Amino acid sequence: MVLRGGDAPEDVKAVRELELPTAAGMIELDDVADVEEVKGPTQVTRIDGERSATVSGTATAADLGSTTAELTRKLDGLTLPAGATYTVGGVSADQAEAFADLGVAMLAAIAIVFMIMVATFRSFVQPLILLVSVPFAATGAIGLLLATDTPLGVPALIGMLMLIGIVVTNAIVLIDLINQYRAQGMGITEAVIEGGRRRLRPILMTAVATICALIPMALGLTGSGGFISQPLAIVVIGGLISSTLLTLVLVPTLYTMVERTKERLRRKPKSGGEPEVKVVGEQALSPSTT
Repeated sequence: MVLRGGDAPEDVKAVRELELPTAAGMIELDDVADVEEVKGPTQVTRIDGERSATVSGTATAADLGSTTAELTRKLDGLTLPAGATYTVGGVSADQAEAFADLGVAMLAAIAIVFMIMVATFRSFVQPLILLVSVPFAATGAIGLLLATDTPLGVPALIGMLMLIGIVVTNAIVLIDLINQYRAQGMGITEAVIEGGRRRLRPILMTAVATICALIPMALGLTGSGGFISQPLAIVVIGGLISSTLLTLVLVPTLYTMVERTKERLRRKPKSGGEPEVKVVGEQALSPSTT
């Protein structure tokens, strides 16, 4: 009920003595209502028609994800009134949205890289072999994050996105050289060994040079921007270390296994076909008489 009058009451007693017109005559407000002075909100905020209240705080720790998880755990332990709910917003919601967007971006990057490699190698199997280095690069990146106690935030995910293109480069160079050797007539094992021997030094030099260039960023020597550059550099360094080792060991191994399987399938005789005929000199003989 909203009361309007000429002059505002000076105290609670004056409010109680406000006169209201009724059919029986004038009565005081205190006769039909309990008038008390209590604390109330200075303003009422509504979201989708529901009353809401905002509680803000500043995270003092660098690991926003852990802070959000701890806050959510505390809120889950609260007993809220009937009909009341809570949502976590602010930078925590922004980070969750950024994580989702970067996840989609990484999937799109993997798909684009795969299509480019399919067009280059004219094969679906070899690009899949090359993409094996991507999850192992992520393993090295996460391992180095844990070793350095660095939180997995948006900068670290940006580094993961960069790794997708970086770690595949050395594998592409290696597989391309192996294919060239095979086109020249080398066997599978011989081509893999020779290609690995020729590409060992360039791959190691490329990885070491990139890692050395990122060490100042990983040590936080970039000033006020270190909170962004440091996790990014740590992720790239960890991914390069693991992916380089796998490029030189796992990728050639998988290549050899796949190509040998393909050769065995090509050499397997077709059942129900014509008997093979060998030509000796000028006379054609059946397999049973050669």
